[in-house]
Amino acid sequence: MPNSASPSPGGRTPAQTPESVERGYNNRAAVPEHPRFFAQYTERSQAATGTLGPQRDLRYGPGAKETLDLFVPDRAPRGTFVFFHGGYWRGFDKSDFAFVAAPFVGQGIAVAVVNYDLCPAVSIAAIVDESARAILWLLREGAKHGVPCDRLVVGGHSAGGHLAAMLFATDWRTRGLPRAPFAGGITLSGVHDLEPLVLSTMNADLRLDRAEARRLSPVHYQAETDAPLVVACGADETSEFLRQSTLIYDAWPRNRPPGANAPLFVPDRHHFNVVLDYADPGSELTRATSALF
Repeated sequence: MPNSASPSPGGRTPAQTPESVERGYNNRAAVPEHPRFFAQYTERSQAATGTLGPQRDLRYGPGAKETLDLFVPDRAPRGTFVFFHGGYWRGFDKSDFAFVAAPFVGQGIAVAVVNYDLCPAVSIAAIVDESARAILWLLREGAKHGVPCDRLVVGGHSAGGHLAAMLFATDWRTRGLPRAPFAGGITLSGVHDLEPLVLSTMNADLRLDRAEARRLSPVHYQAETDAPLVVACGADETSEFLRQSTLIYDAWPRNRPPGANAPLFVPDRHHFNVVLDYADPGSELTRATSALF
């Protein structure tokens, strides 16, 4: 967890109602055709797994789902991209997002796609701790699997974007490291202010009160590293997800990548197809992530 003694003063949550939260955070309602994008995740991930032959289900912690898949290039990797999937901390699996690996492996970058236990079986706080354990395992064991982790970029989509930002906000000295181990990061469609979710129907699974939501919101901390963080979001996402991206971009000015004057709002993309841009080696999203290595 981040150092709770150093919260940022920014990131105030606007007044919201259950109705406004539903409009802003129910992405499936905002994109009624979402099942076809889920089908694309599966199809493209199966193709990537079949082609790349990853090391699967490597255990990094004691939790039932604390496993990851490693996609390693044929030549010595020049870095490792650690990807955390989305699903509002309640759904999806690493196997649904194997497609993320293909463009990076083709560029000589190893990829770790991480699983974690899901709410309501565990809390979001527990998932944050699991994500840190995944990083520590890679630093300790990655070289044994052909993945040296001296140049590590951490990223994720939606809930995974939240986890990536929380890893940036973690005081790694409490984990036995002298500093944060990241060369860069990306939060794609991330949730950086969790307080609105207290009013959401999904909170039956998340079990947040306002104090815990605030404690788990990266916008209330400063990053514990100067590493660049790409903040990205689909330009056609709900106003709340656009706000969430702007919040963290404004809160962490020293983590803006060189030349970034605003978050990367990807044109013609919504919450469910923006992550599919990772299947395209020439997409702006893939290029922005590759530039971190």
